[in-house]
Amino acid sequence: MSAPNSRQNQPDSAAGASHEAAAAAEPLRSGQAQSLLRIEGLHKTYAVPGGRSRRSEVLRGIEFTVEENETVGLVGASGAGKSTVGRIIAGLERPDSGAMLFRGTDIWKLRGKQRNEAMRPIQMIFQDPYESLSPWMTIEQLVAEPLVIQRVQAGNPAARREMVRQALSEVSLQPDRYMNRHPHELSGGERQRVGLARAFICQPQLIIADEPTSMLDPSLRLELLELMNRLRQRHNIAYLFITHDIALTRGFCNRMIVLDQGVIVESGPTEQVIDEPQHPFTQSLIGSLLELNRF
Repeated sequence: MSAPNSRQNQPDSAAGASHEAAAAAEPLRSGQAQSLLRIEGLHKTYAVPGGRSRRSEVLRGIEFTVEENETVGLVGASGAGKSTVGRIIAGLERPDSGAMLFRGTDIWKLRGKQRNEAMRPIQMIFQDPYESLSPWMTIEQLVAEPLVIQRVQAGNPAARREMVRQALSEVSLQPDRYMNRHPHELSGGERQRVGLARAFICQPQLIIADEPTSMLDPSLRLELLELMNRLRQRHNIAYLFITHDIALTRGFCNRMIVLDQGVIVESGPTEQVIDEPQHPFTQSLIGSLLELNRF
């Protein structure tokens, strides 16, 4: 693929390595505005099955920011590395190298309790509401689970129960109707709202939403996005919205980042990227969307 003709170019390998070293030595440079989240020089490889220590490079020097109360869309085809970015930011995977600054603190340099405390304001909504919720737990237990893991209100079950009730109410699920039910008794849209309540209950500042609407019908997708937007406005939450459907970003995301084969090829205000795509890959995504809309 030719070099990105984009609004935000990524460094080549040599420059990326140098940039990573600088980021590790000086996480927040003088005169640099402090973003809610800043990702610098993110690299990630996976072992190739049967490849005798061969590794496949999934992310190559990814760099971007997320600001307070902002929704950033991370768009790309299947296999581009979008979910890997989300899982790394949520603390579910470790990068090979790079820096992740949350409110100016390099999270990946922290260990143990310090790291857990620093990660608490970052939560994640998963793609498949049918697999992300244990069928053996009640909705009350599922929503309360993050509180248990993080030992919030430990020893005070009444306080935890009230927090669960508030979280369910925030996502438009009546607590008395849902708390004692199990996931198999809920629709896909209701399950995804439970997932949002689980993420919301710890009062996050950033939510990683990994394809949260992909398993929902079109009407339910819009309902969920409207709900997420109301919560963002009400509670000053930022989202990293991961999707392969570029159409969902219009009207929901403030900015868009386009990822292709582990590299950011374009980024900018959502309307501008959609209406005036610069990179051939972005143009192909827009072209595919226009083709679909013809039928």
